[in-house]
Amino acid sequence: MSESASARQGEMNHVPEERLRAAAEAVLIVADEPVTAAALAEALGLGERAAEELLGSLEAEYAAGDIGQDDSGAGRTRGFVLRRAAGGWRFASAPEFSDLVERFVVGGARTRLSQAALETLAVIAYRQPVTRGRVGAIRGVNVDGVVRTLRARGLVEEAGSEPGGAILYRTTAEFLEYLGLDSLEDLPPLAPYLPDTAALAGIEDEMSERSH
Repeated sequence: MSESASARQGEMNHVPEERLRAAAEAVLIVADEPVTAAALAEALGLGERAAEELLGSLEAEYAAGDIGQDDSGAGRTRGFVLRRAAGGWRFASAPEFSDLVERFVVGGARTRLSQAALETLAVIAYRQPVTRGRVGAIRGVNVDGVVRTLRARGLVEEAGSEPGGAILYRTTAEFLEYLGLDSLEDLPPLAPYLPDTAALAGIEDEMSERSH
């Protein structure tokens, strides 16, 4: 840790906890990507462990939802939560308002991925690293255009190539952020857009036989 960072950490040790929580919220609100504990620690002049504990405390506070009563005496709830995503932390809309948020997003400038794009993305996510040819064989259609779209959206990227020269593709950190996941381990056992495991194995065996 630099001398200036150490001095700042010493100063922040004397800041009231509520002030620290407010400062963390300010950083999280303006961040355009998930904020890691290390990044928050640097911004606030805290130790990384203290920053991680602060984030965990905020997560629990927002998850509780209840923020008191309104003028009529009825309970009020927050419309957002703090959750892990792509190795960091970010604010997200509360799950109970997912339908409302979806209608807002769909009606706005941001467009959802097409069914074809979702299916292609699912295959890449569960079989990565994988070539376009293999993805196309699993889906039964040419996926060149869809893969270009997914790359343009930052959801997939090149991941080297096979010995024969075919380019391999994998999902990106933005893909995790798009789905609100912390890591690929958080993916469900099998995406709804994919054939079952036995069907995938059969397709791959058939492709292997054709290549020999």
